Amino acid sequence: MSLLTWNQGQYLLDGQPYRIISGAIHYFRVVPEYWKDRLLKLKASGFNTVETYIAWNVHEPREGEFDFAGMADVESFIRLAGELGLHVIVRPSPFICAEWEFGGLPAWLLSYSDLQLRCRDPLYLAKVDRYYDELIPKFVPLLSTKGGPIIAVQIENEYGSYGNDTGYLDYLRKGLIDRGIDVLLFTSDGPTDEMLLGGTLPDVHATVNFGSRVKDSFQKYREYRKDEPLMVMEYWNGWFDHWMEDHHVRDGADVAKVLDEMLTEGSSINMYMFHGGTNFGFYNGANHIVTYEPTTTSYDYDAPLSEWGDSTEKLEAVREVLAKHGFTPDCPFPEPIPKVSYGKIKLTEKAELFTDAALQQLSRPIQSVNVRPMEKFGQSYGFILYSTFVKGPRHGQKLYIQDVRDRAQVFLNGRLLGVIERWNPQPLDISVPAEGAKLDILVENMGRVNYGPLIRDAKGITEGVRIDNQFQFDWTVRPLPLQPEVLAGLKYDAGDAATVSEERREEQPAFYRGSFEADTLGDTFLRFDGWHKGIAWVNGFNLGRYWSAGPQRSLYIPGPLLRQGQNEIILFELHSAPANCEIELTDIPDLGTVAQVDDAVLNFANDEEE
Repeated sequence: MSLLTWNQGQYLLDGQPYRIISGAIHYFRVVPEYWKDRLLKLKASGFNTVETYIAWNVHEPREGEFDFAGMADVESFIRLAGELGLHVIVRPSPFICAEWEFGGLPAWLLSYSDLQLRCRDPLYLAKVDRYYDELIPKFVPLLSTKGGPIIAVQIENEYGSYGNDTGYLDYLRKGLIDRGIDVLLFTSDGPTDEMLLGGTLPDVHATVNFGSRVKDSFQKYREYRKDEPLMVMEYWNGWFDHWMEDHHVRDGADVAKVLDEMLTEGSSINMYMFHGGTNFGFYNGANHIVTYEPTTTSYDYDAPLSEWGDSTEKLEAVREVLAKHGFTPDCPFPEPIPKVSYGKIKLTEKAELFTDAALQQLSRPIQSVNVRPMEKFGQSYGFILYSTFVKGPRHGQKLYIQDVRDRAQVFLNGRLLGVIERWNPQPLDISVPAEGAKLDILVENMGRVNYGPLIRDAKGITEGVRIDNQFQFDWTVRPLPLQPEVLAGLKYDAGDAATVSEERREEQPAFYRGSFEADTLGDTFLRFDGWHKGIAWVNGFNLGRYWSAGPQRSLYIPGPLLRQGQNEIILFELHSAPANCEIELTDIPDLGTVAQVDDAVLNFANDEEE
């Protein structure tokens, strides 16, 4: 049993001075088979603590249905960290940001039109309480006061960047205590007046988040907290990527220099991220500062430990600084996990989405007078198809989607009219013959906003579809969450590359399937050269999105997702397959063209996402 406290500007562990040297690893971004590898590499780099968020949408994906198995088995992750000799910081905020879908909030909250997020709205608090009743008791036996590894627990997350309902923060604090949390509680916010005023409680330890300008950030913190220990709960040592941008990197020497400054000031630190991992499935988030910016599948973050678990030059620079300040590992660094090149694989089978057989397998039609967001149909992730019949004749008109969330492909009588994107919501030209025509609109949810005032981010079509000023009514709606168990029943037609090449001109969304044999198992990377945009699965596991818009040029496949013998690859291609219908599994990752992170991004001088 032990207890983390603080007194006169320093942490005490069981009454003795203590410095927290922590690194962030999110259990939900790493396959469970690799948890031990990543945690050992953290410890073998000189760290004494691991920090993780808790993602509500992972644990309650459908309202009232809870999941704590597999990648959601957070208890096993925490217990394993303790067995390896690491302390644990848990951040079970209802909201986590983390560039994670909806900041970790479950999408079904948006089915309640009147529910207000992240405040003392009674309906919202009722949902939080039910979740906490399931979640928090799981942590109590793992607290340091009960002999476990958890030494500190966070209340909400960067709340001062969103609101000022400190009564809400106090409600969460009391909820944690009443459910048995008796270790150190804390908040974390940017070092600005607004954020420290709105996001802290006077009787709860406050920590700060930033990536540079150490003295300025600590000076602002000290204006509010003169006697508390310095703790950078998120030291941003890299940055995340958006589609249609470059891959962000930060020089390792600069990271080491800023770390040295923090430690010289006497601060404890949590490196965000030590190991970023992957936004598997549909769980990537998005930002919306000037426009909508979806986050890539890779969450490599240019972290010291790469997405695939390899050491980097940045990690070596960090280890040198930690050693300088007396933090040296007491265990060897694990060997790299083998990478395997399985070569090129032809996806020889095809199932077009707009066939009766495919649609009947993947969805059930819902009749609706109006188009409505997917949450109103009980759907959280994936795609949604809106279909109607448009009377003719119509000549030289414009089709508007009001508003698209996030990317719509519009078809008239099965032919692509064009694409309407949230970040470029231009109308499409439309003409309808006298006999009328079927209108199909396939909308992709590319990830809900995870930070800022626009997190209430319903998906699909939020208001309506117009031809000029005339709204169209009487729709057939098909939710397409593309769950693996439903996808498994899809029927494919065998086709050769020539047939596919001819049909690709039609730009029809379709599923492409192939297989490969694996004698040796190891990590590999799926290159999607020649493919346009879509989702990839291996052996039924959703790897995430691919997109030729970049920067990411390959998807990481952890070795435990493969099996000896035959393995299945499926791509849901939204536009057109390459003529050869091939993907490649290589042993070399490719995160795209790089760009240095700007210093202004790494601090809260104006805004976290400046």
